[in-house]
Amino acid sequence: MATKGPYPEAPINAYIDRDIRVNDFLDDKLQTSADLASIDTLLEDVKKQQALLQQQVWMVSLHHGSLLTNMKLEEARATLEKATTASKTHTQELLERAQAFQRQQSVVDRRLMIVTQSETSDDAVKKFESNMESLQRLDIAQGYMELLTEVEHLSSDARANFRKSPQAALQPYLRLQHLVNALKEAQPAAEDAAPHLVDHVDRTCQILWRQMKDAFATDFETTLKKMKWPGKDVTLEGPLEQEWVDGVTKLLDLQEPELKARDSAETSVRDESLVLLPLEVMAKPLELRFKYHFEGDRPTNKLDKPEYFLSHIVGLLNTYDDFFATYLQPILRRHFRKSSLALTSIYIDSTSALITALLPMLRRRIFAMLPQISKQPQFLSHLIHELMSFDTSLREEWSYDGGNPIEGWKGLTWEVLVGKSWFMRWLEVEKNFALSRYQNIVEAPESFEIDYDSVDSNATKPTYAAIRVNDLLETITDRYRPLTSFQQKVQFLIDIQIAIFDLFHTRLRDSLSAYQTLTSSIGRNLQGASRETQAELQGIGGLERLCRIYGSAEYLEKKMRDWSDDIFFLELWDELQDRARRNTGDRNLAGSMSVEHVAERTSSAVGSEEDTGALFDETASAYRQLRVRTEDVMQDKFVSTLRETLRPYARINPWSSLSTSVSSTSLALTAELDTTIQLLNEYLSFLSKALAQAPLRRIVRQVALALQTFLWDSVLMRYTFSATGIAQYTHDVEVVWQTIDLWLGEQQAEAGMRKLKAALVLLNLPEKVSEEEGGATLGLWEVEKRIFRDNENAREVLEELGLEVLSESEARNVLERRIELGS
Repeated sequence: MATKGPYPEAPINAYIDRDIRVNDFLDDKLQTSADLASIDTLLEDVKKQQALLQQQVWMVSLHHGSLLTNMKLEEARATLEKATTASKTHTQELLERAQAFQRQQSVVDRRLMIVTQSETSDDAVKKFESNMESLQRLDIAQGYMELLTEVEHLSSDARANFRKSPQAALQPYLRLQHLVNALKEAQPAAEDAAPHLVDHVDRTCQILWRQMKDAFATDFETTLKKMKWPGKDVTLEGPLEQEWVDGVTKLLDLQEPELKARDSAETSVRDESLVLLPLEVMAKPLELRFKYHFEGDRPTNKLDKPEYFLSHIVGLLNTYDDFFATYLQPILRRHFRKSSLALTSIYIDSTSALITALLPMLRRRIFAMLPQISKQPQFLSHLIHELMSFDTSLREEWSYDGGNPIEGWKGLTWEVLVGKSWFMRWLEVEKNFALSRYQNIVEAPESFEIDYDSVDSNATKPTYAAIRVNDLLETITDRYRPLTSFQQKVQFLIDIQIAIFDLFHTRLRDSLSAYQTLTSSIGRNLQGASRETQAELQGIGGLERLCRIYGSAEYLEKKMRDWSDDIFFLELWDELQDRARRNTGDRNLAGSMSVEHVAERTSSAVGSEEDTGALFDETASAYRQLRVRTEDVMQDKFVSTLRETLRPYARINPWSSLSTSVSSTSLALTAELDTTIQLLNEYLSFLSKALAQAPLRRIVRQVALALQTFLWDSVLMRYTFSATGIAQYTHDVEVVWQTIDLWLGEQQAEAGMRKLKAALVLLNLPEKVSEEEGGATLGLWEVEKRIFRDNENAREVLEELGLEVLSESEARNVLERRIELGS
C-alpha cells in the first residue's frame, strides 16, 4: 500500500505504474553484485535528479502564476480604458448642455431686456417678477370681483322675488348661504386671507336673511290675525289652514341652513337651542302678555313670587299644546324627516319646539331678577327652589331634553348657577339658612327631651333634636337633589349636610364628656358643680341624660345607613368612585376639593377598587363610636350605683344561723336588699321604655355579671352558710332574678349569672337523698367526697350535676361555704 505524504494520494493505477518503473530502473542499474558497491553514488544521483525536478516544478508554477496575473492586469486595463472613455463622453455632454443653456439664457436675457426695456439682465428679471406679481393680483382681484358680482346678483334676485314668489327667492338665498359657509371653511387653510371679503359676503347674507325673515314673518303675522291667534277660539279651516301651512313652511325653509350649521357646530355652540322661526313669530303676542303681567307694575310682578310667571308658562303649554300637536306636528315631521335634524326633539317635536320658544322670555325675566334679589337671601333661595321644580316638571312631565337626548336638558337652574355663576352665592345662602335652623333646633328648651311617640315602641327613643335635625337634613337633600352638576351636589353634601352632622355629633360628644367629668370625683372638685347639678346627674336623671345621647346617636346613625341605600346617594357615590378612580392625582375631584379631602369627609373607600363604602361612612362611624361609648358609660353607671346599694347587704352575716329551717315560701327578702331591688325596678323600667331590646340586654348582661361578681366575692366566698342561711341567700338571689326577668323576659337573669346559679345548686344539695324522691340522685356527702378526691372525679360529678360552668377549685370553694363541711 502506498504511504501518505504531503501530497494528495494518487489513484491505485499510478502506484502500480510507479512500482514497475522502479523495478525496471533497479534491474538496469544493478545487474551484477559488483554494482552494489556503487549504490551510494546511485542514491546521490537520484536525489540530485529529484531536487532538479522539484525546481523545475516550482519554475513552472511560478510561470503559471505570472501568466494569471498578467491576464488580470489586462482586464483591469481594459476596464479603465472604458471608464475613461465614458467619463470623457459624459464631460463632453455636460459641456455641450451648459453651452446650450448659456445660449438660451442669453436669448432670454435679451428678450427680457427688450420687453422690460432694461439695460441689464438683473434689472430685467426684477421688473419681470414685479409684472408677474401684478398679474397675479389682477387675477385675484378679478376672482373677487366675480364673486362679489355673483353675491350681488344672488342678493338682488332674492330681494326681487321674496315678496311675489318666496319659493323662487329661497334658491338664490340658499346659494348665497352656501357661499358664506364655503368661504368660512376655506379661510383657515388660506391663513385667514381676505377677511374683508368674507365679512362682506357674510353681512350681505345676514342682511338678506333679516329682510326675508321680516317679510315672511309679516305675512305670517297677517295669517295669525286671521286665525285670531292667540285667542281661545283659534280656527284653521279651508284656505286659511293652507295659508298657515305655507307661512310655516317658508320660515322653516329660510331657517334650515342655520339649523343644520348649528347642529354640526361644536357642543358649546349647540348648547344654545335655536327657536324655530314660525314659533318665534307665534310667541311674540304671548311674550307681550308675559311682559304685561310680570315686567310691569301689575300685582302679579313680585320678586318673592317667581312661581307666578313659572306657572304662567306651564299654563301656556297646557293651553296650546294640543293645537301645536294637531297642526304643527305633521308639518315638522314632513319637513325634517329626511334631514339630519330628524332626531333633534326641539325641531321635530311640536311640544319641545313650543317650550324652546317660551324659554327666552323666562330667561330674560330671571336674569333681570337676579341682581335685584342678590341681597335678599330668602328671595334667592326661593327662586332657585322654584326653578329646580320647574326644570323637573319640564323634564319629567313634558319630556323636554333641550335637543340633547344623550345628556338631557341642563335646565334654567344650571344656566343661573353655572352659566351666570350664582352657585357659590346660593350655596352660602342655603348654608346660612341651614345653620340658623340648626341653632334654633338645638337651642329650643324641649329639644333634648326624649320623644317616646315618634318611633316604634320597641325601638330606641331619640330626642326631639335628633328628629328635627334629621328632618332638616332631609329638607336639604330635597333642595339639591334636582341639581345636574356633580360638583354642586358634592359641595352641598360636604359643606352643609355633613357639616351639620358633625356639629350635632360634637354637641352630643361634649355632653357625654361633661357628664363623665361631673360624675367623677376629680371632675366635681375641679368644676365645682352645685348640689342641684350633682343631684340631677344621680339616679334616673343621669341615666336619662345618657339615654338622650345614646338615642340621638343611634337614630342618626340608622338614618345615615338608610340614606346610603337611597338611589340618589347611590348614584352620587358611584359617580364619585368613578371620578376618583380616573383621577390622576393632579386634579381636584370637585371644585377646590381634592380626593383626599372628599375621602376624609365621606369614606376612606373613595378611589379604592373594592366595591365597598358609602357617602356617610366616616360620619356614621363617628356616631357609632359615640353610641358604643355612651352604652359603656350607662353600664358603668348602672353597675356602680348597684354596688353602692349592695354594700349594706355585704356587711350583714345572718347566713350561719342554726335556727330551725323554714319553708322557702315563707321567706322574706333581706331588708338590706330592698334598696337594690327598688333600684333595679326603677332603672329597668326606665331603660325598657327608652331603649330597644338589643341594647337593653347588652347593658343588663353586664349588670348581671357585676351582680354575680359582687354576690360571689362579697357574700358567698366571705361567709359560711347553714341550711337556713342557704335558703335565705337563695331566696334573695331569686328575687333579683325575678326583678330582672320582669323587664327582660324569663330566665334572662339566670343566663347572665350562670356561675352563681350553679353555686346555689351545690349549696342546696341535700345531706341525704331518699330513693323515693324523684329529684337529685346525688347527696351532699357523696358530691363532697368526689369533688375533693381529685380533679378528674370532681369534673365527672360536676358534669353529672350539669354544673360544667364551675371549675374544680370553684366547686370546692363553694362546698366549703357549707357550715357542715367548713367546720
